[in-house]
Amino acid sequence: MATAPSGNRRTRVHVVSDVHGNARDLARAKDGADALICLGDLVLFLDYADHSRGIFPDLFGKENADRIVALRTARRFEEAREFGAQLWAGIGADRAALIERAVRRQYAEMFAAFPAPTYATYGNVDMPPLWPEYAGPGTTVLDGERVEIGGWVFGFVGGGLKTPMRTPYELTDEEYAAKIEAVGEVDVLCTHIPPEVPELVYDTVARRFERGSRALLDAIRRTRPRYSLFGHVHQPLVRRMRIGPTECVNVGHFAGSGKPWALEW
Repeated sequence: MATAPSGNRRTRVHVVSDVHGNARDLARAKDGADALICLGDLVLFLDYADHSRGIFPDLFGKENADRIVALRTARRFEEAREFGAQLWAGIGADRAALIERAVRRQYAEMFAAFPAPTYATYGNVDMPPLWPEYAGPGTTVLDGERVEIGGWVFGFVGGGLKTPMRTPYELTDEEYAAKIEAVGEVDVLCTHIPPEVPELVYDTVARRFERGSRALLDAIRRTRPRYSLFGHVHQPLVRRMRIGPTECVNVGHFAGSGKPWALEW
């Protein structure tokens, strides 16, 4: 647990989310700050901006990546699943083993890039069971837990909610709400997904509403943290808004911007 700064020195933290393979910028994301906070999605399975990047095109090629992105963007999820199943059947190998090997390669690079200290939680495309193998002594992994940084209490809740996409770390609404409840009252509530507010969950490029958390929204209204920080929605309709006294901030799609969001107090 970080301790409060001595004297009148201010504390500055940098916050990132949706890193999706951007190890180069991650390595310098803490520059000028006392700590780095990462809100998950380290893995790059498929880059919707560049379909040649990620685990999926590495296995199946860019043309197949183009097609599956088109199906998902059109919300034709069942067709996308059937198409993906056909591709995996053509490989004739263990799907889980192939994905895990690819994720391990990415995690080795991502965790090596984390500066110290880093406080991190999982995104919906992450694989939590693998994190203990890669998180070094300078990286603290938190999920449904709290930590003090510079005299403020930060609460962390990772993962996403169940969706037709069936990403690796999706929870039921009840499981997610229990983790929100476990965190309790904090100064800064750090999650991967946003609260369930239409302006915060709508992605203007994907042209769809992502899943936000009603339990998170209720907790913000009830406990009134100073900040609610999150990612997940790469191109939100609104990046920042107030819910009562709480400043709600989408800290950005770090894979695309390479720039952390700064909080100082």
